[in-house]
Amino acid sequence: MLDSNFGYININKPAGPTSHDIVDRLRRITGIKKIGHAGTLDPFARGVLILGISREATKNISKFVKLDKEYVARIYLGAVSSTYDRTGEIIRRKHSELKLDAVNKILRGFMGKQKQIPPMFSAKKIKGKRLYKLARQGKEIEREPENIEIFSIKTVSFAWPVLEIKVKCSSGTYIRSLTHDIGEKLGCGAYLEELIRTAIGDYKIIDSVSLNSLNTDNWQSFLMK
Repeated sequence: MLDSNFGYININKPAGPTSHDIVDRLRRITGIKKIGHAGTLDPFARGVLILGISREATKNISKFVKLDKEYVARIYLGAVSSTYDRTGEIIRRKHSELKLDAVNKILRGFMGKQKQIPPMFSAKKIKGKRLYKLARQGKEIEREPENIEIFSIKTVSFAWPVLEIKVKCSSGTYIRSLTHDIGEKLGCGAYLEELIRTAIGDYKIIDSVSLNSLNTDNWQSFLMK
């Protein structure tokens, strides 16, 4: 028989805390230690973060990890960051006021199945070591390209040097790497300025709950079985 506290909560993660910080906060609210999340969001990113509550839920949380994702990304053009996002050091700048038609043409080229190299600043493990820990030590190692798929990529808004796009993609896609690759194809460089995960499969941000809305008395009412 399943624990009555078994289930999942669709949290709207705010920018700032790590995904693990959200887990710790929910542990304090629920009094349950066995909590895990389905897919890390970087501290500066926000949006859908699904958490599994109880041992049974965390054992089965991989079913969410494997689902397709949807993001809205705000991209800064004309500069390259060491981390591929706004938290890194700017290592190259190039002013080049591109037109929307040229940008959209490049974006269309990213549609479909492809190989993507994971960024060094990521939680991915290689030989038991987190890449971001090696990167913080000033080390860079060779990473094997991963199979990903971009189902759709569309411009939401564009006013040089800021491009906002909406992306639907397979699990395992790094939007920071996609942003960097877009910048290289455009010839001006780019880094990720803001990221919102708007959906994991059918679990959407509009249906998510703010962490500040949860307390010891009501959290169970937000459980998805």
